Amino acid sequence: LIQEHSMKVISPRTHGYLDFLTVVIFLLAPTLLGLGQLSAILAYSLAVVHLIVTLASDFPFGVVKLIPFTVHGWIERMVGPLLIAIPFVLNFSTEEVARNFYIAMGIIIIVVGMLTNYQAEVKDREIK
Repeated sequence: LIQEHSMKVISPRTHGYLDFLTVVIFLLAPTLLGLGQLSAILAYSLAVVHLIVTLASDFPFGVVKLIPFTVHGWIERMVGPLLIAIPFVLNFSTEEVARNFYIAMGIIIIVVGMLTNYQAEVKDREIK
């Protein structure tokens, strides 16, 4: 339990900054990487969805706070592996740059998820 907790080095606030960075990366990727139509539309869509989830989450950057931060974590735990699979499922795995971008983003989201303390906000509330 102690080892599990000590790996959670990313605070909810830091996670929020990373969420906004993710939105920006998805918005810039189509232009910077020259993504094809399908992978570009998907990147723009993911930017919008990620922004909505971030703003609707109950953590320092949440505006509406509808989604508990623990649920935010579960959404990302599903999105990470999905991003890795998407180029193969949607048949753009031969588009090397797009494939590698989605695989890299999937891996990054999985790693950030593993390192984020999704329980911190809940614990902070219980203490107050």
